Formats: sequence, C-alpha cells, structure tokens
Amino acid sequence: MKPEVLIYTDGAARGNPGPGGYGIVMEWAGKNYRKEFSQGYRYTTNNRMELLAVIEALRKLKRPGVRIVVYTDSRYVSDAVEKRWLFGWEKKNFKDKKNPDLWREFLIEYRKHQVSFVWVKGHNNHPQNERCDALAVAASHSKDLLEDVGFTAGGGPN
Repeated sequence: MKPEVLIYTDGAARGNPGPGGYGIVMEWAGKNYRKEFSQGYRYTTNNRMELLAVIEALRKLKRPGVRIVVYTDSRYVSDAVEKRWLFGWEKKNFKDKKNPDLWREFLIEYRKHQVSFVWVKGHNNHPQNERCDALAVAASHSKDLLEDVGFTAGGGPN
C-alpha cells in the first residue's frame, strides 16, 4: 500500500490519570504539506490520549478511502489494530475492555479509509514522534483544557 497521508501521533497524561493531551503531525506523502494539531484535557489517561490522537487525525481527512500510515509509539493502539484484537473486542461489545467509547469512535473513522499502523519507539529521536510528544505535553499544560467526558462520566477508567 503506497500511502497518501502519513500521520504521526502521541498522547500524554501527567499523573495518569491527570491532565493530558495529544499531538498530531500530518503529512501528505511526497508533497511539501504538513499540519500540526493538539488539544489538552483536564483529567484523562495516557492511553485515552494516544487513541484520541489517532481518532482526531482521521477526522481531519476530508475525503474517504485515503491510504494512510499511522506512526505511533503506543503499542496499546497499534497492536490492537494490527494484531486484530480490536475486532474481537468489538464482537464481544468491548466487554471488560477499557475505553470502549473511544474504540467505537475509532472504528467509525478507521473504516472510512485504508489505514495501517507502524509502531515507533518513543523518545528515540524520531523527529515527528518527538514533535508530537512536545505538542501533547504542551497541550496538557494549556489553560483551555477540555473535559474528557467519556473518562469522567464513568468516574474513572472505562
């Protein structure tokens, strides 16, 4: 699969749970086009931010059927998809799984495109991953933190 879009994502939480954020870098393959996005949340977890980063990046794409490679340092996200665990969880309605709200949102966006994942080691001088980390951490410190409703509605991890 020759990708059209390269997506780099990272999530962070200070305290886990605690204030958190995500960072996204999106690039068109072979073109001089790059966009960055980030958002912070008052109370969340690292895994939720890792997954939300991918969801929000996929939502940014304006047309369906795009070939995408997502680079993430989250085994939680990459392995769930690439090892196909996620689809078994879905068949069991996410029974006893954390973050079912986000996994359901992810599947809606995922199914609109042709997405593959590549795991990259975090904090290993990968330029885009390091940039996403900086965006995520900065977002977690911003003054305009959103509420992670899916996390706080259940009183904690779900």
